[in-house]
Amino acid sequence: MAKAPLRRFPSKASRWRPWVQAAFLAVWLGPFGLRMLNICGPVYHCYACPLATFGCPMGTMAQFSAMHLFPFAAVGTLLVVGGLFGGFVCGWACPFGFFQDLLAKIPTRKLRLPPWTGHFRYVVLLATVIAIPFFFGKDSPLFICSICPAGATEASIPAMVRQATAGGWSAIVWPNAIKLTLLGLLIAAVFVKTRPWCTLLCPLGAIFGTCSRFAVVTMKVDKAACTSCGACDRMCRYGVRPQKDVNHPLCIRCLECTRCGAISAGTIFGKPSAGAGDAPPETLADEQGSPAD
Repeated sequence: MAKAPLRRFPSKASRWRPWVQAAFLAVWLGPFGLRMLNICGPVYHCYACPLATFGCPMGTMAQFSAMHLFPFAAVGTLLVVGGLFGGFVCGWACPFGFFQDLLAKIPTRKLRLPPWTGHFRYVVLLATVIAIPFFFGKDSPLFICSICPAGATEASIPAMVRQATAGGWSAIVWPNAIKLTLLGLLIAAVFVKTRPWCTLLCPLGAIFGTCSRFAVVTMKVDKAACTSCGACDRMCRYGVRPQKDVNHPLCIRCLECTRCGAISAGTIFGKPSAGAGDAPPETLADEQGSPAD
């Protein structure tokens, strides 16, 4: 009996996710004026942001690739954090993911793309973070920092505002066209696709998504309790089918699917526990209709 409230905790905790994201945002935005840019952070956050606390892991890796050096500290940080939490970092701590979540509060009908579209994240990682910096250097127009929409949002736009305030429109140094275009497309895409950057293009999401396969904190399905009703698939806004692959690399661990009694969050050392959610699978199936195609 004492374990029941603990098993129900993930489904209750999902309601507090925006507040946890806001708390992490305060950490990444330099509380007390802390600026430790020589330390690599574990989230997608531009180091050039006026309030950034830590360095960007993708920018750090790309800079080291351009110098033909291996970024031991950045890779080590990501492997340790990813090995512990996997996609939980994306869903609960990433400021750029939070930015997309806030925009998505505007009610519009969202598309659900097939999970294979998430493979483009690996293309972005291998190309703009590793290969292009290595072969063409940091001055390439396709260097990750030159096209990054997070950099445009958190660094370029604040810089443009400061320049306009100080010297008028003529004093503005405009970012390159690719960066501005990508930011505009991303903002537009937010209204038709949940977290488009995270699920389609984010190189850091590719790393943490892969780590989700073996992370200490993980998602589990109790096969004995699962009725294959498809309710968890319909609850997922990110293209994951939890009953088939609950630790899919696209999963950001929002914990919405733990409303189903067959799905729970825990560690690799525990066993799946039925009754973790607010309702049994058959109840959710009745509420949400027939399974999705």
